[in-house]
Amino acid sequence: MSQNQKWASVTSIICHISQIPSSFVSTIHCIVIFQFRFCFTSKNQLNFLGNLAAPQKTKQKLLSYVVNCDCVSLKLQTKTSTIKNSLVYIIIMVWFKNLIQNPLIKSSSKSLLKTKPQPTTTTNFSLFSLSHFYYYATDAASSSSSAAAAASVNQYSGLGPIGPGEKPRVVVLGTGWAGCRLMKGVDTSLYDVVCVSPRNHMVFTPLLASTCVGTLEFRSVAEPIGRIQPAISKEPGSYFFLAKCTGVDADNHVVQCETVTDGLNTLDPWKFKISYDKLVIALGAEALTFGIHGVTENAIFLREVYHAQEIRRKLLLNLMLSDVPGISKEERCRLLHCVVVGGGPTGVEFSGELSDFIMKDVHQRYAHVKDYIHVTLIEANEILSSFDDRLRRYATKQLLKSSLLCSFSQSGVRLVRGIVKDVEPQKLILNDGTEVPYGLLVWSTGVGPSPFVKSLELPKSPGGRIGVDEWLQVPSVQDVFAIGDCSGYVESTGKPVLPALAQVAERQGKYMAGLLNRIGKAGGGYANSAKDIELGDPFVYKHLGSMATVGRFKALVDLRQSKEAKGLSMAGFVSWFIWRSAYLTRVISWRNRFYVAVNWATTFVFGRDISRI
Repeated sequence: MSQNQKWASVTSIICHISQIPSSFVSTIHCIVIFQFRFCFTSKNQLNFLGNLAAPQKTKQKLLSYVVNCDCVSLKLQTKTSTIKNSLVYIIIMVWFKNLIQNPLIKSSSKSLLKTKPQPTTTTNFSLFSLSHFYYYATDAASSSSSAAAAASVNQYSGLGPIGPGEKPRVVVLGTGWAGCRLMKGVDTSLYDVVCVSPRNHMVFTPLLASTCVGTLEFRSVAEPIGRIQPAISKEPGSYFFLAKCTGVDADNHVVQCETVTDGLNTLDPWKFKISYDKLVIALGAEALTFGIHGVTENAIFLREVYHAQEIRRKLLLNLMLSDVPGISKEERCRLLHCVVVGGGPTGVEFSGELSDFIMKDVHQRYAHVKDYIHVTLIEANEILSSFDDRLRRYATKQLLKSSLLCSFSQSGVRLVRGIVKDVEPQKLILNDGTEVPYGLLVWSTGVGPSPFVKSLELPKSPGGRIGVDEWLQVPSVQDVFAIGDCSGYVESTGKPVLPALAQVAERQGKYMAGLLNRIGKAGGGYANSAKDIELGDPFVYKHLGSMATVGRFKALVDLRQSKEAKGLSMAGFVSWFIWRSAYLTRVISWRNRFYVAVNWATTFVFGRDISRI
């Protein structure tokens, strides 16, 4: 939007104030003219007036001010004799100053220029940027008027329904595999994209375990949302909001949100609403604790970058504390005992990375405590249960290989079959009463739907996920879709719930982008306009196989479509090379591929980074 068009839009908003007492209007008009005269060259002033969405009398009045008045006469023509008019002058000038100087308010004002005025209100300001108007008015007005102003801000803050001629709005909840793949593939010439998530990046989870021990840097596995979909950073109708969704009103096509402040006491969460034409819920899942006492308080999960950072800091802290003079042998053993609960791909890969870190880096750089550090992997059943039996046996042998060659204290990994009954700050208790002291506890026992997903008044699939049909659309609800780990087929489809895997979520996101593009091209992008549109082929998932590394340059590759099917499965160094090559090509951007390749090469030559930052 040009400067000319922007000021015309701003003046159009100011003209809405004509509904308040007439004594205010001349002051506001004069302030607009003041800004107008100093922000435009003379040759652009007539274009400004042509773009102005105001009555013809107002345009003539503005033009007469420009032609016949200088700054002094403008002040004389304003009715600023009363305290009210002076206050309005100050309020509007502060708002204009913030509008010009503050990029955040500029961006917010763009979105609110698109908000339809509410016919039931007496003041048509559903504007983020006008919150300054209310705050400054609160300081000068009485307590009753301040309460009314605050109520007005809370009621109308947010992105309202789109206006005539604007692109339909797709709201995406979540920045996981499914949501990011959808945003990458959606046609931004057909839709405005609004993303709401507590994090502003996507995490490449298959390589997250490598960041815990310094094999990779954290930025190598994080991709900013603005790089995945540049329109969010550039297009006037597309936004990213660092917030969490607190409710969905499917009948009115509105989602309620609340900003994320990371626990800062100096910031109060800001609640707002977003109207949508199409809503895609891609909220993912959260780690399962099975209701075991103490897990949330004492264990660290491995699903986010901050989890990996916490694990790395805790591990290095324990290494350094264990070398302090005077510490007992029992306490040293506890600090250096790393326990991993869960024998799935994440738990096994983290155990393998940790074992490599111990044998290659700890033994060289922490020689005083190298004989005390070790890893215990606890699993209730078989590790890597989704893999071929032969590959599971190979993984078990590989994890225990160093303990067969030397003493247990030097090895790294011990496998324990058991069920965790209770978790205390320094030890966990198994179902047979065995107590396992630990210094670091990593919990990786699978995922399930979050409490928020369970609380949504939407159809559910077996297990509590959001129910979807074959086209990933929520049945009995218009314009709402669900993809990724938070969704599952309803029972009426006759299809089983798909596993919570990254490849499932990514392919659902790709399918959903194509479906929305097809709907948009057919004219069904707006709310309640896609009822009679043919959706095309339903979503079909074909498993591409599974891979996992077990450390020591060894990995497993299982390309079977299911446990019962036949197909290629292999293990060893070649599988490790395939594992690294596949994930290097699957990293989202060339920037991160470069980071990953450089980190791998640096680690191979110089060892892992053990700095505690």
